[in-house]
Amino acid sequence: MNCREAQELIHGFVDSELGLVLNLEMERHMRECPGCSGTDERLHAMHTAVSDNSLYFQPPAGLEDRLRTRLRKVNSVEGRVWTLSPSWRGIGIAAALVLCIAGTWQIANTRQRSSITETIGQEVVASHVRSLMATHLTDVPSSDQHTVKPWFNGKLDFSPVVADFADRGFVLAGGRLDYLANRAVAALVYRRRQHVINLFTWPTSQRDMAIRAFDRLGYHALNWNKSHVTYWTVSDLNPEELRQFADMLRNHE
Repeated sequence: MNCREAQELIHGFVDSELGLVLNLEMERHMRECPGCSGTDERLHAMHTAVSDNSLYFQPPAGLEDRLRTRLRKVNSVEGRVWTLSPSWRGIGIAAALVLCIAGTWQIANTRQRSSITETIGQEVVASHVRSLMATHLTDVPSSDQHTVKPWFNGKLDFSPVVADFADRGFVLAGGRLDYLANRAVAALVYRRRQHVINLFTWPTSQRDMAIRAFDRLGYHALNWNKSHVTYWTVSDLNPEELRQFADMLRNHE
């Protein structure tokens, strides 16, 4: 089994959906291929994070009693308790429960998104470190954006934005294919003096989002969404200059 076949089967492998023969072949390939093994570990980590019970919010004990007490206070005006018909009491309780459920869902959904972002951030830093350790920093080494951008044609289902900031000290060094968040992504490589900056980008259905910071193992990463594209940039460059780079990208047309 080669790496291309393994990448096509890896999601089924992580979800335990392969048959015995393919599963044994995948296990053998994972032992022999550090690259595919790293992808397998990241997917397992994401699977664990998404299925973690801690992502779900458990309503506190006594919530129902407090809601009923609150409703009785609402029904009391200037010391007089208004008697509501059973149907209106039911509507009031139902409305309160709907608000409670909506709030619970919002908390759980926010925590889940945060956990997934954390997992992707770990993947981003791991991919950055791996690109520095291996001799595979770029598939297309070039400082010409008109050479790098067309190279991705036919290799991805989108056309990445490739910007040139050499006049401001951020020199394009090339690009390569990478694999993050369960999909193939564009990795653009820039240099700032002796520092390497990896910029990962892929489409997203999420709305525009301001820049968020993520630090791990001494590396700094920034994440944002713009025009249905998500961006992750990571480097050992100091946070101020990395933020300058991210701001230029966000303002780039």
